[in-house]
Amino acid sequence: MTRRVAAIDCGTNSIRLLIADAVGAHLREVHREMRIVRLGQGVDATGEFAPDAVARTRAALVDYAALLRTHRVGDVRMVATSAARDAANRDDFFAMTAEVLGAVVPSRAVGAEVISGAEEAELSFRGAVDELDSAGAPFVVVDLGGGSTEVVVGTAAEGVSASYSADIGCVRLTERCLHSDPPSAAEVTAARGVVRERLADALRVVPVQGARTWVGVAGTMTTLSALAHHLTVYDSAAIHLSRVGYDQLLAVCDRLIGMTRAQRSALGPMHPGRADVIGGGAIIVQELAYALRERAGITELTVSEHDILDGIALSIA
Repeated sequence: MTRRVAAIDCGTNSIRLLIADAVGAHLREVHREMRIVRLGQGVDATGEFAPDAVARTRAALVDYAALLRTHRVGDVRMVATSAARDAANRDDFFAMTAEVLGAVVPSRAVGAEVISGAEEAELSFRGAVDELDSAGAPFVVVDLGGGSTEVVVGTAAEGVSASYSADIGCVRLTERCLHSDPPSAAEVTAARGVVRERLADALRVVPVQGARTWVGVAGTMTTLSALAHHLTVYDSAAIHLSRVGYDQLLAVCDRLIGMTRAQRSALGPMHPGRADVIGGGAIIVQELAYALRERAGITELTVSEHDILDGIALSIA
């Protein structure tokens, strides 16, 4: 039996939608899209959602609700991650999502739910490894978001064996450390210090030493792959399950870190809403690359277009 389901992932930087037909234990994609809404703008400093950020998110969600009607979606699950865990005024945000989505699926409450870092890690892992060859296991999956970075180890057959949600992401790191355009050497050094501290916490919990394959998901990772493969436009099909070697990955990251926002925006595959924060994401990726080479001997990144969004859809399929 085929069921049409939808998943909405509202993160610190973007809100994304997947509409899919659930066929057995797998998904057949119907529609996928992403909007940069920067819901987490200023949350690290103020502890609250900014009204403009909530308004941007509402506008995107209203459009998504129209797509749910058009595609006759039977069930929808919306999750909110790092920024919503931190915001003092999150109840206002939840009420807004329940109002917008409740008009589409009135039979039950379908507003956003906050998930823990552990569940975020499990959903990201499930979505990321669904299509991977089991010979590459154990996998270390890294979901680099705007406000947090999930590091997860496991196999497709046995699931997650260990996970950690590090309280650092491309938006949070940029707002905290990278204020100049381009970032100064002192700012980059400070940012690396913050990242190393957070990753050290993660790697004390997650035993990456036995991992064989590093899988990166979310917008920073996919954009880095597009640039490493010299794509002139963002091409999901070309990026999905692409591989980037260690030296090439570090070189692309160095280039982005040293660029101005205008220079990044001019890059063909770059989403305009990502240009100001991808330098922070690149620093996190570099520090991950150093750590995984040292601890596990991994010298290649596999990039997946499937991530927590697919995991959310599978959870209600």
